[in-house]
Amino acid sequence: MVKLARLPGFDRDPEGETPPLRRARRLRTRFYAFLSYSHKDRETADWLHNELERFRVPGALAGKLTANGVVPKRLSPVFRDQQDLAAGDDLAEEIQGALAASQFLVVLCSPTAAKSRWTNLEIESFKRTRPEGCVLAAVLSGEPFASDMPGREEEECFPPALRFKYDRRGHRTAKRAEPLAADFREGGDGKRLAFLKLVAGMLGVGLDELVQRETTRRNRRLGMLAAASLAGMAVTSTLAITAIQARDAARDQRREAEGLIGFMLGDLKDKLEPIGRLDALDGVGSRVLAYYQHQDKGSLTDDSLAQRSRALTLIGEIAQSRGDLDGALNRYQEALAGTAEALRRHPNDPQRLFDHAQNVFWVGYIARDRGQIAEAAARFRQYQRLAQTMVALAPDKKEYRLEEVYANTNLGTVLMDEHRYREAAETYQSSLPIAEALASGEPGNIDYQKQVTQNLAWLADAREYGGDQDGALANRDRELTLLGALEQIDPRDMDVQREEMTAHRALGRLLASRGDGRGGLREAEAAAGIADRLIHVEPDNAEWLQAISLAQFDLADLQLSMKDTAAAAATTRSGCDIVDRLLLRDKSVASWKALQRVSCLNLRSRLAIAGGNSSEALMLAQQGVAAARTSPNASDRALLGFTMMTAGGNALAASGQHDEARRWWTAALHSIPAGAELRPTEQAQLAAIKLRLGDSDGARQITSALRATGYRHPTYVAAIQSAGGRT
Repeated sequence: MVKLARLPGFDRDPEGETPPLRRARRLRTRFYAFLSYSHKDRETADWLHNELERFRVPGALAGKLTANGVVPKRLSPVFRDQQDLAAGDDLAEEIQGALAASQFLVVLCSPTAAKSRWTNLEIESFKRTRPEGCVLAAVLSGEPFASDMPGREEEECFPPALRFKYDRRGHRTAKRAEPLAADFREGGDGKRLAFLKLVAGMLGVGLDELVQRETTRRNRRLGMLAAASLAGMAVTSTLAITAIQARDAARDQRREAEGLIGFMLGDLKDKLEPIGRLDALDGVGSRVLAYYQHQDKGSLTDDSLAQRSRALTLIGEIAQSRGDLDGALNRYQEALAGTAEALRRHPNDPQRLFDHAQNVFWVGYIARDRGQIAEAAARFRQYQRLAQTMVALAPDKKEYRLEEVYANTNLGTVLMDEHRYREAAETYQSSLPIAEALASGEPGNIDYQKQVTQNLAWLADAREYGGDQDGALANRDRELTLLGALEQIDPRDMDVQREEMTAHRALGRLLASRGDGRGGLREAEAAAGIADRLIHVEPDNAEWLQAISLAQFDLADLQLSMKDTAAAAATTRSGCDIVDRLLLRDKSVASWKALQRVSCLNLRSRLAIAGGNSSEALMLAQQGVAAARTSPNASDRALLGFTMMTAGGNALAASGQHDEARRWWTAALHSIPAGAELRPTEQAQLAAIKLRLGDSDGARQITSALRATGYRHPTYVAAIQSAGGRT
């Protein structure tokens, strides 16, 4: 472990002498300290901000002259951007101003902070005008200077600007800095001692002196309390009245706070969610967490415990929408523990079952996003059992019947991930009548109407991938009709618009698959138009960005098949840029690092071939094979690899390296799992490979089956014809 710079009073030479303190240059400051941190460390930043501003300097130290100036009575105000710049118009200018007006900079150090561009810029800006001693590090996780340790570079927790000294002109030097650091890690100094180290560093006093003074103050306070207790025996009745009044005031404050939280979870959420602005609740959510952190969870009433869990679930959804899966999972698991406790208290309460089921679902959803299909399936089956129990306990409650529909569609998604499309279609079809009955029973219930459209969307995908083009087209046409009616009810409902985008994208793919390239292009362009509107409403919504990138890849595929390579190249760049942005947020999401990365590289490889650059096409195919291998889903890993090995063979064939191309195509054939259920696009690739390898009978069987379904995608037709076959 790298040795950290010690704080005053802890840093003594071997002879036991304390080195002379350097007097910090006094500046006209408005803030005592500036907290710099990655927003993934927001929870610790909340705690530290509150502790610093609450801290009262021991009276024996206040007013004392140290190397850092006169010791103040309080360490406030402390600046942090989320709280103090909520209404700022120009964030960059205000942060620069706050840095210039702060006496100290406290950096919350973690591997995430070390990679944060903004945290590094804040340190740079501060160190250009401040002496090194005014910067303090709070080590939360990782290892300081791990970037100097071969094999441990990813553990680095110090941003680059913190690791190096700056000269008097504000330029970074090659000299290694030794920032004053307090170790908040498990096995480190311990939370309280680490906090006192930071305080000692800012005050310019010895840690032992500060600890001793605070201990003395605490002992004096306990002595005063004991004396007051003895004296209080004479005025018991007065104290009882005071205690009752204090209890009533605290109860009123709790009611008011929980009333505001209830408003956030209810009316405010209902107003913001349809227009795609749940991000507006982010600041409120951090304050909700701070409120509940000061509550004894064991003493919370049933209603308070339930409300706390719902608040955590909502904050998890906000984190997930921004691509922060770790933050989201932490909130969901904390909420899950709360709903489990509520269910333990009331095992036969349907509402407690409902609340618990929501968190079971979200934990499973994160597992699915990360390609942990077995974990997702187990969670979704648990969710299904909870839904069935709800219905058994309250059979007349329609909301619980809807949970059964959700449970079936969840399990259908697992079947889709396992490439069992026909089974998935049966699952979705079995749920559709229940959703339709609920919707027809309450035409004004938007949630019921949306569930019908979502069920149709999943059913259409399962039928399309399973080869039922007609059934998929019928489902998409009906879905778009119902979505149009919902949009008339509320044109601002962003969920409806996102579904419309996905439906147009899928319809474009289906029309092209039937040979109608122009019609498919129109639908794909309509999807792109909706995507533009969505990205302007909430540019950081990760779920929307994922859907938008896939829509752009489908559009680029059609543009390329229609020989419009310039448009296809521009659209591909846009889609790939979004994938890169998503991966910067979280590299653990399976679809981002494998499926969408492969889609990007496959299109770029095809574009390179169209542009006559076969060597670049081969390099991109090789990158695609490597990306496919990152998928934790074995089926995806094999079939994505099949696609990219096919692309590599095509690149080699385009450069005249036919023997090497045959080796790539043969490897692609062998990568297909035995008995795998292939999508029509994958069957089309397989038919072209078989033709190129001389297996005309095998190719004919596939093309005959595709012809029976009406499959005539332009890319497929061109590939078969170039290989000497017919569709």
